[in-house]
Amino acid sequence: MKRTSSTYTRLIAAQFRAITEYPADFWTMSAVVVIQQIVQVSFIAVVFANVSSIGGWGFHEMLMLIGFMVLADALTEIGWDGIWQVASEIVSGQLDYLMTRPAPVMMQVGASAIGMQAGANLTTGSIMLVVGWTGAGISPAYIPAAVLLYLCAVVVQLTIISMLCCASFWLKGPTVVFAFLGAQVQENVTRFPLNIYPKLVRNTMIWVIPFAFVNFIPVQILTGELPLSWLAIPPLVAAALFGLTVLVARSGLKRYESAGH
Repeated sequence: MKRTSSTYTRLIAAQFRAITEYPADFWTMSAVVVIQQIVQVSFIAVVFANVSSIGGWGFHEMLMLIGFMVLADALTEIGWDGIWQVASEIVSGQLDYLMTRPAPVMMQVGASAIGMQAGANLTTGSIMLVVGWTGAGISPAYIPAAVLLYLCAVVVQLTIISMLCCASFWLKGPTVVFAFLGAQVQENVTRFPLNIYPKLVRNTMIWVIPFAFVNFIPVQILTGELPLSWLAIPPLVAAALFGLTVLVARSGLKRYESAGH
């Protein structure tokens, strides 16, 4: 475990050095992300200028909802953005090279890239969460619970996307189609409270493809809409998804037959 952690740290450090070689690209991407987040928050502000709540959620609760999602995505972009390249590496046979290294193959894939937009997402997500937290009047005593929920959110985000990317072991093609589809569904559906959707959609996002544990469930717990006993559920979901992701990745690697399958 110590050796694996050390290898992972060196791989991420190498990616940090790589992106600093192109500062113009980094700042351009960061600026684009900041603009996107400003537009998103502005849209929510315009909506709340005309309505008092959305599904019983106020403006500050909505900021927390978006903030949790952006922050979870940001940490995934920093430490696991390479997973989006797994399809191309399967088709090109690049995994052959990774398999010769004395380190977990999927860890090497995940740590092979850092999203340049991660820094901007960390900044904007943190601002949204802090402003939302303060405006919603949540006690500082809930900070430890928020940290736990955030860590679980990152694991849920990372594992779901990883499993969807691993579908490429069974599909032919250089793109992670299911992962892109999943990311789009998450962005478009969970940016709003799930209680505005039909019961089938809510149950799907909570128990089938549990993106709800990235932002909806954490915010409901922190705002008191769900009892504190629910704090036990996100860690269980995160652990179950982690175990399932390991099984899916191992099954995919066993199926791998070099370039072009």
